[in-house]
Amino acid sequence: MRKKTNATHFAAGSTTLIAGGTHVMGDIRFAGNLEVEGQITGNIIAEAGADARVRILPKGCVVGNVNVPMVVINGRIEGDIYSSRQVELAANAVVIGDLHYVLIEIEKGAQVNGSFVHSDPSLSEALEPPENIAETGVQGQGS
Repeated sequence: MRKKTNATHFAAGSTTLIAGGTHVMGDIRFAGNLEVEGQITGNIIAEAGADARVRILPKGCVVGNVNVPMVVINGRIEGDIYSSRQVELAANAVVIGDLHYVLIEIEKGAQVNGSFVHSDPSLSEALEPPENIAETGVQGQGS
């Protein structure tokens, strides 16, 4: 069994925490690190060109799309994920949506109900979400 030897990458800049018991409604645009222990109903979008990372902690939940270079999930996401660098699915990860990734790491126990879409890092536009989803908010269920 292989042990993980490298620590999870931290992005340059500040860290924002959505604490447990907090429910944010609306899109979040950020640079740096975003840690989610609470709930977000809306899209999470990294600023263009930012070295950004989002980490969904075990009790964290996002209902919306995530467009961030580095995504670490140990909680729940109901929406599509667009990562231009790496996605890590920890043992408690639950994803209901499609994963668009360059590199992916999946631990035993992670759950995904959606498609895995590998993207070539040289084709940056392939990792951009459709315009109507990124700008209009949460995509409706069952559409």
